[in-house]
Amino acid sequence: MRSKHLRIIYWTATLLFVLPQTCSALLCLIEAPIMMQVGVSLGYPGYFMKLLGIAKLLGIASILYGRLPVLKEWAFAGFTFEVLAAILSCWSVDVAPYLWTLPLAFLMLQLASYWSWTLIEARLTAGGSLRRRQRETLPANAPAMRGYY
Repeated sequence: MRSKHLRIIYWTATLLFVLPQTCSALLCLIEAPIMMQVGVSLGYPGYFMKLLGIAKLLGIASILYGRLPVLKEWAFAGFTFEVLAAILSCWSVDVAPYLWTLPLAFLMLQLASYWSWTLIEARLTAGGSLRRRQRETLPANAPAMRGYY
């Protein structure tokens, strides 16, 4: 797959995942009645919604910023845990199956975003490691060239 196609897949999946998560985070932070009702029906305390909203916004910021790969990977992991917890919470209170398909769809979008991001990162680092390999193949008896490589 070409790099351009991977970037299109990445940004499409990321935006389709991040925009609803941003709305969800903001609704959690303002304690919207619908979010509070859902949280309480799943058995979570009221303060958990504010914590979840803050965590979501921090995760979204790290995914969109993207300059710190480790932080971005932890954000993807955090969203995976959050979505899996939402699915398991729905199953534990016997919610209708069509209601837990929405978190499952978010998980699929997130996995598409993560998958395309890792492929893009692998291609970027493969070019860097290729240059490193070329530097290491210099002859050991070339003292004049060592300082330049």
